[in-house]
Amino acid sequence: MANERVGVVLAGCGHFDGAEIREAIFALLALDEHHAHAVCMAPNIEQMHVVDHITGQTGGARNVLTESARVARGDIRDLASVQADELDALIFPGGFGVAKNLCDFAVKGADCTVNPEVSRLVREMYAAGKPLGFACIAPALAAAIFREAGVKGVQLTLGDEDKGAARALEALGAVHLSCPATEARVDAAHRVVSTPAYMYSTPRISEVRRGVSEMVGRVLGLVKKG
Repeated sequence: MANERVGVVLAGCGHFDGAEIREAIFALLALDEHHAHAVCMAPNIEQMHVVDHITGQTGGARNVLTESARVARGDIRDLASVQADELDALIFPGGFGVAKNLCDFAVKGADCTVNPEVSRLVREMYAAGKPLGFACIAPALAAAIFREAGVKGVQLTLGDEDKGAARALEALGAVHLSCPATEARVDAAHRVVSTPAYMYSTPRISEVRRGVSEMVGRVLGLVKKG
């Protein structure tokens, strides 16, 4: 029985301004199915903004860690307290919160900057040779962090629908790969796995689950390969 400890970084609660809840749950479910232990975490920061998911209107203020605790059922840590030596792998579900709260890709595109603690943990994991998984828009966050670290040519996918996001990812120094929502892509050299999930506008929920599950499985496979 596996006992890998896998960090799951959440960006709030709700796909317009936080973590994409379905992607987060599918990742947690896949980890459980592989008998891995999920360590949920989020930065203790304010959201960029709060979006009414019915009307699309913005207003009010919410905390990313507090909102992420909704998804994690309260079992969550401040990301700033987490070190790479506690984990075997690290996974990022998507949602606009990744591009608004964990970095500002949603506003600045290829000129974006990344939350320092998020960048620190990813760079520590990468330096330790520990695998990383990214869903939906999170590969853009990955590309921004790798640019900061001076790592070029990491292979990532945002799917085949949002051409502008794919171009921005490549402007960050990554290589964009074609991929359907049901699959994941592996960059074995950099130990990075990604899946597009809801970067497609109309995937079936079962298709997103298949892609996220494959991403998690491939990440855990990289852990086992050492």
